[in-house]
Amino acid sequence: MLRDQRGDQRAQELEQVLAERGDRLMAIAVALSGSRADAEDLLQAALERLLRNWSGVTIDTEAYLRRTLYNLAADGWRRRGAWRRKIPLLRAEHTAGLAARGDGTAAVDLRDQLVRLLIQLPPRQRAVIVLRYWEQLSEAEAAEVLGCSEGTVKSAASRGLRRLRDLSDSWPDAGARPAQELIDLAKEKQ
Repeated sequence: MLRDQRGDQRAQELEQVLAERGDRLMAIAVALSGSRADAEDLLQAALERLLRNWSGVTIDTEAYLRRTLYNLAADGWRRRGAWRRKIPLLRAEHTAGLAARGDGTAAVDLRDQLVRLLIQLPPRQRAVIVLRYWEQLSEAEAAEVLGCSEGTVKSAASRGLRRLRDLSDSWPDAGARPAQELIDLAKEKQ
């Protein structure tokens, strides 16, 4: 009986976290994975891991899910190396050109291009960039989530921003530099 009550409390807690923060968790997963479909798989895997390890979870449920998302994404990048196979496809799509639209899709296109640039970063740099500038965490908070030192976060952010700048400068369309938006944000935070 006691076990059923604990299970019901956990289910309610998880439902509450997903109701309140589910959209934010999905946005993080999209930023990490590069597509909605991959993000759904990533979030599902994080939820499965939470449920499997629930008795050993000692931190906040949302914090556990976020940390699991980052770790699963980094594991996937290392294991599959999928971003390397996607680079030629992404470049081909970009060179095909994006029609300039005044109906608000330009912002969506810019975010899409930024995600495409993020895919090209090494796993740690990508995770740091997403944590620091997408989620706007401090260096200390990002270091805690990733389980590394603040110096590692600083150096990974610096290298990641430099790499994003280099990647966006080499794009054929000089006007489409989505990394500059992220770099400008980084300069404002310094």
